[in-house]
Amino acid sequence: MSKAVLPSLPDLYAARDRIANQAFRTPLVRLEAPDAPGDIWLKLECLQPIGSFKIRGAANAMAQIAPEDLARGVVTASAGNMAQGVAWCARLRGIPCTVIAPATAPAGKLSAIERLGARIIQAPFDRWWQTFEERRYPGVEGAFIHVFDDPSVMAGNGTIGLEILEDLPDVEAVVIPWGGGGLACGVGAAVRALSPRCRLHAAEAETGAPLVAALAAGRPVTVDYRRSFVDGIGSRQVFPRMLERARSLLDGSIVTSLAQIGAAARLMVERARVVAEGAGSCSLAAAMSGRAGSGKVVCVVSGGNIDLDVLAGLLAGRPPA
Repeated sequence: MSKAVLPSLPDLYAARDRIANQAFRTPLVRLEAPDAPGDIWLKLECLQPIGSFKIRGAANAMAQIAPEDLARGVVTASAGNMAQGVAWCARLRGIPCTVIAPATAPAGKLSAIERLGARIIQAPFDRWWQTFEERRYPGVEGAFIHVFDDPSVMAGNGTIGLEILEDLPDVEAVVIPWGGGGLACGVGAAVRALSPRCRLHAAEAETGAPLVAALAAGRPVTVDYRRSFVDGIGSRQVFPRMLERARSLLDGSIVTSLAQIGAAARLMVERARVVAEGAGSCSLAAAMSGRAGSGKVVCVVSGGNIDLDVLAGLLAGRPPA
């Protein structure tokens, strides 16, 4: 796949039909926070069957694989949520699923993957990242489902954008966590097509923010990355095709600190009774910083798969790490 293809509106509507029996339409709720810099709304993808938006892209991609190829099973590389999405859809079809996970993957997410019946192979971070580039892992058979650099995955993710605009047509900005870019570019494709004046912001954590660096440099650059409770996003570098897509869709990236992200996670529990993981809280942290604007802002709460001890620490006000 050499071109940075984006899903079209027909792709997005077709994806919505394909995934209707696997992913459901999630609520869009207003955050009751008088101290917020704008009118903030939460798109609660943390309520999906696997606790993450990833089920959308996984379901749409798998639905388009030829039956004879699907029968051999599926393979993905994931730190947790996409693995759960692919494993959930594979179990529904009764086919094998293999997950290549980084050695740093959270224990809670690995346990969830195993409960869904997938085989896990853990690899050092650099070898895991190489799997994204090569779209294969030595000795493992099956159709490879890329976590982000796949128009079918982005189209499934982009159905979130369709729902946001149907529920809040006058939204002024959407903030989307940036991991590999499949969520931001999928939602961005929908919003740009239907509401071109709406601002689109990626959200990154200070512990690994390659997009903001790449946008500034005009090319992918390597940044420092350190492990933190924000385990669902963050890396050392942006894929070139994903950067090309981001430059055509997004108005920029907002980087926030671990303290800001932890505060956003607490705020959602306190004000909305919503449990979000670090990555899912990153969009709200960006909006609460005021850098997404003061009008109607939708934060995509991408997932809620957080270890309970981490959540307890955040709720107790202990400094996040």
